[in-house]
Amino acid sequence: MLAIEATGLTKTFRKRRSLSTVLFKPWTPSLRVEALRGIDLSVPVGTVYGLLGPNGAGKSTLIKILTSLISQTDGAVRVNGFDTRSQGSRVRASVGIVPSGERSLYWRLTGRENLRFFSRLYDLSSRQASSRIPMLLDLLELGSKADQPVLSYSSGMRQKLAICRALLHDPPILFLDEPTRSLDPSAAKRLRRFVIDRLHREAGKTVFLATHNLAEAETLCDRLAVLQNGKIVAEGSAGEICAQHQAGETYILTVRSPRMIDEPGLESECLEPGLYRLTLELSGREGALGDHLERFIGMGVKIISCRRSEHPLQGVFDRLREGENS
Repeated sequence: MLAIEATGLTKTFRKRRSLSTVLFKPWTPSLRVEALRGIDLSVPVGTVYGLLGPNGAGKSTLIKILTSLISQTDGAVRVNGFDTRSQGSRVRASVGIVPSGERSLYWRLTGRENLRFFSRLYDLSSRQASSRIPMLLDLLELGSKADQPVLSYSSGMRQKLAICRALLHDPPILFLDEPTRSLDPSAAKRLRRFVIDRLHREAGKTVFLATHNLAEAETLCDRLAVLQNGKIVAEGSAGEICAQHQAGETYILTVRSPRMIDEPGLESECLEPGLYRLTLELSGREGALGDHLERFIGMGVKIISCRRSEHPLQGVFDRLREGENS
């Protein structure tokens, strides 16, 4: 069963004309901007689906259409079995949305007051709200701060409160738009753990995640779609996408060796006598790094450090962008 299904989805905006154009060239037609071009999308129930793409690729526009906040120009979209055009209210009742940024909360109200306000918009009864709000505040570790103004919250706390708000009506599908963008690394790690452990594994919710963070997408998502210039240019698991586009990995090693290591596919730089920095480019073959490390050790090379210089998905992004611009 599919939680989200889109076929031939397009969205065209008319660019607003400047005041000088309206005054002095009123006959000039407004420009048409194609934000989405022929999107086909299938998201099974209970999966974490990632949407990757640079700024301006159309990620936020796609989420707004999937959540029935705006209408598509053409194509068919069904979310949780409901048509986004003819059954928009039922779509919105079945999804939770955590938008990018913190503009969706009232900062002068307390966290609890915010949730009470939004519970009325979700048409929850007083009894339902009284049950859901304390549970969600405790679940997101906000109970001790619930009666403080949101103005005093940290970015991480506001993001948690936004998730509480999105879960008030217990929707089966949750949309997250750049959820860790303003969080510190520790808070971002806890939020990712919450999405996987509590929302996905325990509650069985479908999560649709838009992100710039490649490592985050690979860690959280069962499947990914890469959106570029309004089109999906790659789709599948992270491993499948890397294999399709022959994306390898680059590792930087610092080693001690009695001699310079000079081999094909290996760049070697002498830092000081006996100390070298190696740049090793590998194919996507599983175990390739281990094979090289084992061979170096057999040659009497002492490995001091080894780090991956670039996420393999970054190589896919770069190749796709080069192909688009060529």
